Amino acid sequence: MNYIKQLTADIQDERQQLVNHPLYSKINTVEDLKKFMETHVFAVWDFMSLLKGLQIGLTCTTTPWIPTKHTKTRKLINEIVFGEESDVDENGDPMSHFEMYIASMKEIGASTTQIEKFINQIKQGKAINEAFDMISLSSAVKDFVNFTFEQVNSGKLHVIAAVFTFGREDLIPDMFIEIVKNISQNNNLACNKLIYYLERHIEVDGGEHGPMSLSMINELCGTDQEKWKEATTASKKALEHRIKFWNSLL
Repeated sequence: MNYIKQLTADIQDERQQLVNHPLYSKINTVEDLKKFMETHVFAVWDFMSLLKGLQIGLTCTTTPWIPTKHTKTRKLINEIVFGEESDVDENGDPMSHFEMYIASMKEIGASTTQIEKFINQIKQGKAINEAFDMISLSSAVKDFVNFTFEQVNSGKLHVIAAVFTFGREDLIPDMFIEIVKNISQNNNLACNKLIYYLERHIEVDGGEHGPMSLSMINELCGTDQEKWKEATTASKKALEHRIKFWNSLL
């Protein structure tokens, strides 16, 4: 049985809702783009915690070091972490994809106040919900982030891997980049950093991280039908939360 193919079929309806979401056609001006990025940045941020949750679970991140049993998946996740956390920007300077996104926001004049205030609260030891209390965001965005951390804290690596792979940002970059290019051409908007971020995202996720992630899920779920069921349910819920996120932005 091709479990990946079955999972993909089971989440196809939710995926198509996102691919064809009316939000994309409403991003027509510089102000629209700014508004989108000021909220979407929270999804860019919490993606990194999904990534690190997998790395913590699949590799040894403490001392004394001991070898983990996940010999294949620890290689895969370390390579993905390297690409996401230690990539290079358009100038060749080391930077995470989240930091690239922040830099691209600043380039077009989008406000980073909310996300920076939120992260500062986290740095001070505040819980996610306490940090949310310090800023103004829709409940849909908060629910989206809270769902992410529920999966991270579940300790179920096959579930985290599924949400990471099927519920995240492989959905929109190729559509979003055309929107950005159109806005920049029509408004003489300098957004080279954002276009670079999107092109890099497409290149890395499509050419490298996507296949690695699928291999990781296959390794973690194996032939355990209960694990595949849990992975499917979590992926579907992740997409449903994204739909609510997009609806709130729309």
